Order: sequence, then structure tokens, then C-alpha cells
Amino acid sequence: MQLNFADGLIPVIVQDIGTREVLMLAYADEEALELSKNTGYAHYYSRSRKKIWKKGEESGHVQRIVRILADCDEDTILYQVEQHGAACHTGHRTCFYRTIDGEEIEAKVFDPEKVYANKGA
Repeated sequence: MQLNFADGLIPVIVQDIGTREVLMLAYADEEALELSKNTGYAHYYSRSRKKIWKKGEESGHVQRIVRILADCDEDTILYQVEQHGAACHTGHRTCFYRTIDGEEIEAKVFDPEKVYANKGA
């Protein structure tokens, strides 16, 4: 299989393997994908910081990869994970915690000010 990276990146949808809940969307470059495959833990490429990061490296809320799937066009991948803690840096379990009108439909599971104190989120 030949994955199609656009400008060196591929979108990664992240799904909880047990609940099938969509946790987040991120991007990976080839190195981040290889790290994910080789370590068994989710790695991504931060477009804002211009570097690879391991999910949970600061918060401890890691994602253990169970399976990696590719879509039919081979231009998006899906990490099916065991989520330890919350997926979202805002303190919510998933990054999809509010409607497009801004209504929060999920409560926070941790306080980001405490978790990221002196670390930067």
C-alpha cells in the first residue's frame, strides 16, 4: 500500500477501540507514522510547532495503538486506540465536546491548568 501524503502530511482520525467514539483529528508525517507503528503509541506531527510529538508526552494521557487502518483513497488513516485519560488538551475526553453553536455537551475529565502547569499546552 502506498499512502498519499499531501505536503508531507496525512490526516489521522483517532477512534477509541472500545466505544468507537471519535477522539480527535491530527496529522502525521512519515516519521511520526513509523514511530507509531514501531512503539505502539500514537505520534503526530504538529503543524503549529513544526515537530513530531507523542500523544501524552506532557499530560500522561497516552494512546496505545491497537490497529492502524487506511481509507479507500489511501489519503487518510485511522488510529484505533486504547485512550488512557483524555484525548483533548482542553481537558475533555474527546476533541469533539461541543456543538457548532458552542454548546458544551461533555464535561472536562481533567483540569488543563494543573496538568500543563509550567509546561505550556
